[in-house]
Amino acid sequence: MRDELMTYCVGIKLNAGLVFLSDSRTNAGVDHISTFRKMIVYEQPGDRVMVLLSSGNLSISQSVREILQIEELRETREDGSQGDPITIWNAKSMFDAARVLGSAVRHVYDRDAEALKHAGLDFNVSFIFGGQVKGEGMRLFLVYAAGNFIEATTETPYFQVGESKYGKPVLDRVLTPETPLDEAAKCALVSMDSTMKSNLSVGLPLDLVVYEANKFETDRVICIDADNPYYRMMHNSWGQKLREVFDSIEDPVWDDSHTEHPLKMPATRHGALRKISTPDEKLI
Repeated sequence: MRDELMTYCVGIKLNAGLVFLSDSRTNAGVDHISTFRKMIVYEQPGDRVMVLLSSGNLSISQSVREILQIEELRETREDGSQGDPITIWNAKSMFDAARVLGSAVRHVYDRDAEALKHAGLDFNVSFIFGGQVKGEGMRLFLVYAAGNFIEATTETPYFQVGESKYGKPVLDRVLTPETPLDEAAKCALVSMDSTMKSNLSVGLPLDLVVYEANKFETDRVICIDADNPYYRMMHNSWGQKLREVFDSIEDPVWDDSHTEHPLKMPATRHGALRKISTPDEKLI
């Protein structure tokens, strides 16, 4: 049996801080649904905070998480000697910490990929990894199954892994680098709620972490279940407000009745769709 992290995770980087949200559902078929946490926080108060979110094959992601705590990245100096090992606990930058994560992913690949291939399974895993190391600003990375990664920018202030398509529109409409942390957390929850509404493979409970820039620790670590008052309010309000907005948009008018916003207008540069009425007509 294989458990897949049929998940939705989002990490957001703002001027004010970082927001991370993950669900906890895995499945190995329609009759085998389990709950596994997909987020982990690494913290040394006053020095560093790092948050890891995972998607993909559960056995792979759990192995990477286990190895990451002790993984060492060794580099050769110009004189040929070995430099001091880099770990997530002593890395001087989030970039180096992301390199350690990439090394851990490749470590697991070297160990398990061939056996997975013989079992007919792909090496399927991806991570969102973000945080802040003292001495530099916050950074957010998306790490792929090959151990390579990309970094969030001002133009792309968030990353998603898993079932991302349903929750993406609200992120695109709301988030900018100037978005306040609380508003971004609300946006992430709406994004998650939209995903759960449309995809049964994403489910409660949720893990939410909000990190304020330059604090190097966080106490905003919340587990959200179906009984959480804020989540229930948000879920009900979002559905109701969406319906109200939808109802406030006038219906299209198909006859010649007067309307301020006619739909039956010729397109500026294109003709209407042509109907085919006989077998001999050409499409072009």
